[in-house]
Formats: sequence, C-alpha cells, structure tokens
Amino acid sequence: MASSTEENYLKSLFNLANEQGEVSISDLAQNLHVSMPTANSMVKNLQKQGWVGYEKYKPVILTQEGKKAAALVIRKHRLTEMFLVKKMGFGWEEVHEVAEQIEHIHAPKFFERMDEMLGFPTIDPHGSPIPDAQGRIQEFSYLPLSSCKVGQEVQLTALTNSSTEFLEFLNGRALRLGLNLKIHSREAYDQSMVVSYDDHPSETLSEKVCERLLVRVIGK
Repeated sequence: MASSTEENYLKSLFNLANEQGEVSISDLAQNLHVSMPTANSMVKNLQKQGWVGYEKYKPVILTQEGKKAAALVIRKHRLTEMFLVKKMGFGWEEVHEVAEQIEHIHAPKFFERMDEMLGFPTIDPHGSPIPDAQGRIQEFSYLPLSSCKVGQEVQLTALTNSSTEFLEFLNGRALRLGLNLKIHSREAYDQSMVVSYDDHPSETLSEKVCERLLVRVIGK
C-alpha cells in the first residue's frame, strides 16, 4: 500500500510523462516543489517497489504496475470531484483541494459506492477521463477551440487547465461543459475568437483561453 507521498509522486509522474513515458528528475522536483535530492531519493524508493524504472542521469519511467497505481489514485481524485459537484453542490472551481485529501483514503468499497451513486461516470467535472477500477483510461479525441474554423459550431467537452483562477474566469462568462458555441470570427493579430452561446451573442476569447477549451465539432 502506497503512502500519500508515494501516491503524489506516482500521480505527478503519470501527468508529466512525455510521449515516451519519460519524466526528468528536475521536472518532477519542480512539479512537487521539492529539491532534486529529495525527488531522487523518493524515485529510488519507488523503484525498489517496482513502480518505476530509473537509471542515474536518465529520465524516470513508470512501469506498468506504476501506471496502474497512479491511475487508481487519479480515479479516486476524479470520482471525488464528480461526487462533490453532482451530489454535494460544490462548484467545479471548489473541488480540487478537497479531492487532493480524499484521494489518499485506502477504502476500495468507499469509492465503489461513490462510483455507483454517480451512475458510473466516465469523466470528471472538468471533462477529464475517470480511470476504471482496473486503472484503464478511456482517451477521448477532442480539439482545442483555437484549432477550429470560423463558422463552425462546437460543443465544449473538456479543459486542459482546471486551475481555480481559470475556472472562475469561465464562471464569469457562463462557460460550462456541454455548451454549444458558434465561432463568428478570429482576429488575425492575436488569434482571439468571437463566439456566441446561450444569451451571449458576442464574447471575445483570447488565444490562451481558446487553447485551454477542448471541443468537438457539431455536424460536419
């Protein structure tokens, strides 16, 4: 059974991994706000338990066992976020810190019951996939709004950033998952977009915001 610190390392390695599944010690230390010697020591501990592969001066790679362990921590976190929103009325901007604490509870039946009460959701409140009980993750093919064309109608399906500041920004503009947006124009100078949705006939979104909004195109 992993400690809460080990689980945080596994989760960070999972989220930071590049296409080759590699994570540098420096990136890991920076992400967890610890020194490189501290991160290096913990990685060696994870290696002893079979969760990572690591050689000195080379990137860290999660083993299959490590990937599953990390995915199960992420499952608990995302299920908790969904429960807080759907069953307890929390805003999507309020749930991360609470889920950070609850994800370290080692009580499988607790999360199984949570999953059942929610109707076995596949995504969390921010549109990120929830791993199943075996640690498998269903990947979805979404596009950043910034890559879409003028005239297209799209549905907002997920976010690439779920910081409190960004979620509060979206709240202020009544932007939420499941919303249909029509793209009216794109500014050549800064790539900002003008979109409409619900009772917002003309809302300008910066390129940075558009890159963080993941959508699927409606129709053709």
